[in-house]
Amino acid sequence: MQFGLHGINIGSYSSPALMIDVAQAAEAAGFDSVWTGEHTVLPERGWYMPAESRFLDSLVALTYVAASTSTLKLATGVLILPQHHPLELAKAIASLDHLSGGRVLAGFGVGYLQPEFQALGVPFEERGARTDEYLEAMLAIWSQEKPRYDGRYVSFKEVQAYPRPLQQPSPPIIFGGSALPALRRTLVSAHGWYGWGLDLEKTRQFITQFHQLEQEVTRPAHLGPLEISVHLRVPVTPAIVEQLDALGVQRIVLSLPDPAEKPTALRFIEHASQTLFQ
Repeated sequence: MQFGLHGINIGSYSSPALMIDVAQAAEAAGFDSVWTGEHTVLPERGWYMPAESRFLDSLVALTYVAASTSTLKLATGVLILPQHHPLELAKAIASLDHLSGGRVLAGFGVGYLQPEFQALGVPFEERGARTDEYLEAMLAIWSQEKPRYDGRYVSFKEVQAYPRPLQQPSPPIIFGGSALPALRRTLVSAHGWYGWGLDLEKTRQFITQFHQLEQEVTRPAHLGPLEISVHLRVPVTPAIVEQLDALGVQRIVLSLPDPAEKPTALRFIEHASQTLFQ
């Protein structure tokens, strides 16, 4: 079982000093990854977090973390793919993978916050189709000798973008989301799945659903076995770790405590590693 920490770019962890202290402590303690969340803008009404909540840009934050760590994987958990131009995002992710020595986990989702899409000028009802097409376009610019893509939303040919990701043909692709289209997309397009805010029973249900979908869709062989990462909304105990391991979960992602100062965050990391790591 591997363990990650979510929230390295959010709230208290938008402090540069705390971000680095936490990342280095996590790496030393044996955590395999740190995970970001993304919202470019937040609505002033109708959402559970205040509009003033602090979200550093995921790739900027992870680049900062990369410069002060050496083995920690850098996971975008998740980037809202249809809100980005795919070639610009592909360049940013490739740059981070290049600078970090190939440590990026490229996590994507379709998004759900309609006011955010409206503010960014992206049609909310097109988010699924754009996600599929944007990922195909990114894979093309990352890996094809003569990159070309002809789609409804993006088209290009006779262009190149270097450096390419150090991990070829792409960094590991991870999709979040719990709706049926998201699960299907994960099976046919991604190396892994990121389940958010689950408990043991919900995790079991989703894994069962993946097994059922595997009978209906063809998973490309080059993607390998699906890697399951879960963020839990219940306290994580050694017994839960054992049960998740038996279900086939490969990674548990814990939320960093927030608000927090350095002593609180470092105690959390130390306690989690001593309690949960075998």
